[in-house]
Formats: sequence, structure tokens, C-alpha cells
Amino acid sequence: MSVPSIAIESDTRRQHYECIPPAGRVPGNKAIWVGIFSEMTEFALMFVVYFLAKAHNPELFNEGPTRLNTFAGTLNTLILLSSSFFVARAMIAIRQNRRQVCAHWLWLAIMAGCAYLMVKYWEFQWNGAQGIHVKTDLFTGVYYYMTFNHFLHVGWGSFAVLWVLMRLKSGAYTADKHEGLESVAVYWHMIDLAWIVIFPLLYVFR
Repeated sequence: MSVPSIAIESDTRRQHYECIPPAGRVPGNKAIWVGIFSEMTEFALMFVVYFLAKAHNPELFNEGPTRLNTFAGTLNTLILLSSSFFVARAMIAIRQNRRQVCAHWLWLAIMAGCAYLMVKYWEFQWNGAQGIHVKTDLFTGVYYYMTFNHFLHVGWGSFAVLWVLMRLKSGAYTADKHEGLESVAVYWHMIDLAWIVIFPLLYVFR
């Protein structure tokens, strides 16, 4: 093996280990975790309401998913999963001090967030055309409460990603200092996780 190839391999290994945070370290800061636990508590209460309502109205909640636009729900699931991948890649890039690459992945995450919002808005319009409204029945009331709440979180999260992108471009984040970016990334993954639970409950389970 030649000297240049050894140097390249060594550099590749160094970059690989640099992008792995220390074992046992909690990502982000304390403030973001207080916010995340608060949001998770809110979503947990929504899920409790869902299961209680379903337990008392099994036929309504078994029939409810068949009236929803499963294609829109599935598409938004794929969009959010992709967005989490983009955010994860952005974190790897900043840990390697590749700020331009990090910015590229953050832009993709923002585009994915906007795509989710547009699909969800279209879905709400489609629901209205089908006569599915908040007050149609208990199932649709729960559906709108959960999905609109999540819609707002995706909107806030998209603005947060845009904010850290602007800070990245101003030189605020480096390989050794990127706690703000990491905090927003953790929050975004929480939003994604909430949808991973919401989607099967409303669109799939009978």
C-alpha cells in the first residue's frame, strides 16, 4: 500500500470517529429536553384520549380510517422519514466541519418540512370536499386535534431548522461547537417520532 493511500485511509478513519459523539453524552442542551418532554407529555395525553375514545366507540374508530386519505398519510410518513435522514446527515457533516455539506442537508430538511405542510394542507382540503370536518363525529374530532397539532409542530420545527441554517452560514457552528444545531435536530426527530405513532393509529389500525 502506498503512502498516499495510507494517508487517505487514515484521514477517512479520523473523519469517521470525529462524527461519533462521546459515549454516554446526551445530545442537545437541557432547555431543549425540557421542551421535548413537555411536548411528549402533550402527545401522550392525545394518545390516551384516542384509546379511551376508541374503547367506548369501537365501531366508529374501526370505520374512521377507511374514510381518510391513506395515500396522503403514507406520503407524509415517507417525507418525514426522509427529513430525519437529512437532519442526521447534517449532524454528521458539521461534526466533520463540512459546513457547506451541512447546509445542503439542512436545506433538504426544510424542503421536506414544507412538503409535509403542503401535503397536509391538501389533505385537509380533500377532507372538506368529502364532508369530513372537525364536528362530523368523535373520530374526526380526534383526528383533527392530533394532526393539526402535529401540523403546527412541523411548522415550528421547519422555522427552527431555517434559523440554525442561517446561524450556520454566519459561522456560529463548528465541529467542536454546534449545540444549537444539535438541539434542533433532536427536536425534529421528536416531531418525526410523534408522527410515526399518529399515522398507524389514525390511518391503519382498525
